[in-house]
Amino acid sequence: MPQTFAASDAVELAVVERSGFVESRHLGSAVVIGADGEVVEQLGDTAAPILPRSTLKPLQALACLAAGAPLEGERLGLATASHSGTDRHVAVVRDILDSAGLDERALACPPDWPGDTSTRDAIVRAGGERERIRMNCSGKHAAMLLTCTVNGWDTAAYLDPTHPLQLHVREVTERLIGERASAVAVDGCGAPIFAMSLTGLARAIHRIGGASERSPFALHRQAATLVRAVREHPWTIAGPGRPDTIVIERLGVFAKGGAEGVTVMSTPDGATVALKMLDGSGRATTAVALRLLERAGALQASDVAEAMASLPLAVMGGGHEVGAIRPAF
Repeated sequence: MPQTFAASDAVELAVVERSGFVESRHLGSAVVIGADGEVVEQLGDTAAPILPRSTLKPLQALACLAAGAPLEGERLGLATASHSGTDRHVAVVRDILDSAGLDERALACPPDWPGDTSTRDAIVRAGGERERIRMNCSGKHAAMLLTCTVNGWDTAAYLDPTHPLQLHVREVTERLIGERASAVAVDGCGAPIFAMSLTGLARAIHRIGGASERSPFALHRQAATLVRAVREHPWTIAGPGRPDTIVIERLGVFAKGGAEGVTVMSTPDGATVALKMLDGSGRATTAVALRLLERAGALQASDVAEAMASLPLAVMGGGHEVGAIRPAF
């Protein structure tokens, strides 16, 4: 099976500084694509295959749209989300399932607690349990089920890599990344994910982020509709206080993080960054992505600084801020 890039092919992307002492270092790879579609910066090995994890969700949601799923607005935002499981998120997921004539028993993602602390505390106090609909990928799964019902596809086996839905997702994904998937793996939610180069992932997000609703091509129009839905409803894709939601709210940048230190961003003019932390940590990914877009001239330094001030980057000691997680450049 193809392996991800080696440590020798990674570069230092971020450091964790405590009381003036560099306590930890995060190595990885990153690629920046300009608004014109040309690669403007590469750090580390961007050709080796990676697993995109939840940064694949925009491509999966776009595939659902292309297959005729009636998704728009908040419902389309939830289809793209790694949401925090608040009651507001769950209500939209239920609405998607209702439109498919299904309920949460049809979801094949594993039961989970909500990521939102206050919501989880309320459920625990009420004697509740983990639920599939609270799992952060439930919006994507609901959208997949809706796509199946629209097309008359079996809903029981919708996560099987040979299911018509997943074959369609793979076809759309490969069209957007401009390469063949080098492997198929199982994501944490149970859905198939496809190994691809970091450059391929960046290329796909650039095509989605820079798409126009006036394009003569249906897939491009649908991509622009998806991005608009997320920008108009940033709470859907993550949740209050979550890095992706903060970046979208503050900068209008389409942002999607994934597990194991993967993240992508695309500015309104299409400038795009994709990065992967070798150690799988996501604590510095948003800050590094923003700094790379700033360095490429796609974002203003003052805007990036303001957004970073709202991110959880402080290093604490004795209840006081004594350092920070910061880009290494």
